[in-house]
Amino acid sequence: MNRHMRSLAAVSGAALALGLVACAPGTGGPASPDEQSTDISTDVAAAGEVTLTVWDQEVRGGQNEQMEQLNAAFEDKYPNVTIDRESQAFEDLNTTLRLALTGEDAPDVVQANNGRNTMGAFVKAGQLRGLDDYAELYGWSDRFPDSVLQYSTYGEGAVEFGAGTIYGLPQVGEIVGVFYSKSALADLGVEVPMNWTEFESALEKAHSAGQKPLVLGNIDKWPAIHVFGPIQGEHVDADTIRDLGLGNEGAEWTSDENAAAAQQLADWSAKGYFNDGPNGSDYDAAWQSFGDGEGTFLIGGSWLAADLEDAMGDDVGFFVPDTSGGTPATTGGTGLPFAITSAAENTDVAAAYIDFITSDEAMSILAETGNMPVNGTADLAPSEGVQADVFTEFGRVTEEGALLPYLDYATPTFSDTLGDALQGLIDGRLTPDAFTEALQADYAEFVASNG
Repeated sequence: MNRHMRSLAAVSGAALALGLVACAPGTGGPASPDEQSTDISTDVAAAGEVTLTVWDQEVRGGQNEQMEQLNAAFEDKYPNVTIDRESQAFEDLNTTLRLALTGEDAPDVVQANNGRNTMGAFVKAGQLRGLDDYAELYGWSDRFPDSVLQYSTYGEGAVEFGAGTIYGLPQVGEIVGVFYSKSALADLGVEVPMNWTEFESALEKAHSAGQKPLVLGNIDKWPAIHVFGPIQGEHVDADTIRDLGLGNEGAEWTSDENAAAAQQLADWSAKGYFNDGPNGSDYDAAWQSFGDGEGTFLIGGSWLAADLEDAMGDDVGFFVPDTSGGTPATTGGTGLPFAITSAAENTDVAAAYIDFITSDEAMSILAETGNMPVNGTADLAPSEGVQADVFTEFGRVTEEGALLPYLDYATPTFSDTLGDALQGLIDGRLTPDAFTEALQADYAEFVASNG
């Protein structure tokens, strides 16, 4: 979760059946992929009586419900396995996990925040087991698109983020796009924009008609990251954005393309497309005002959909504009991946559990309990409402386009650097060139020191 994330009868074992392969069960192994045993299996029954300790942060209503159902189904399928689950709030898990992984009683399966300062640090310290061998055994690379797997993939020593060895699998997804008021667009006589050119035209028409085109509350600085990220996706190729956003070497912020993206955001502000004083407006107050009928568009994350639907009913919709290349590219990510610790005593059972809770059948359970599954999203979309839009667009972006990383993943200090620079760009204190130079300084310093 990137600071943003937020009844079905019990599932029968048959509904989530897994194919079995007979060979000796794997055991806990070192984190280095080169040192891992090749003697692994999907035969959970062969492991004998096992207690699997799982730490997660799925504490909210629908999140907790899906975990309880899936855990019960796994134990029903494999009576030899008992799941010892410890569920903690996101902030608490982040704190306790750092201590637990260095102790003698580390859990077997954990949810670890994707970023360099959490999962990356655990990988670097050898506290998580690489999962490429299980990924091949279970076909995870075929089930999950690269745009999803990149968020739980690290190279040797965690120097490179987004490529290398798989260290975990997520259950849920999230995406940044454009919420819109259907009644406001109807008043303008404007159809839902399909691409960035049409979106720009709609902003201009809304402004000319006296509507508030865009709502933004950016007093905390990070909300503007979610506005700039999709704009950047229109101007800069996805591979470059991934390198910049994941803090990998080989890219430059001081490029004409990044300057063009910055110029577009600066132009929106200069033309008065935002509400008055966005840098002094509270994030929650801003989206709530949109929910109350103030504004035409709100660029924000899928985590707002349920609340906006409660406030606006059928009047709210959601879309991701296509780039000039004809495919969608926007900021997004996944929930916290489930990973196997290096201390796990039976990695075959741990891997089978991760496969089970991220299977196609599990994705259906996630959707039924009000969560947005990271796989099969479009097929599992509700039949109507803004959540149907969100599910469909996430599926479209991950399968046809590019899911781009949150830019504040890049370095330990990049959230502050980018947040400050975006405030300066929006209020006119920074030119696009000064904006990109500030970002380049932080990015280049980190890349030079990361090795």
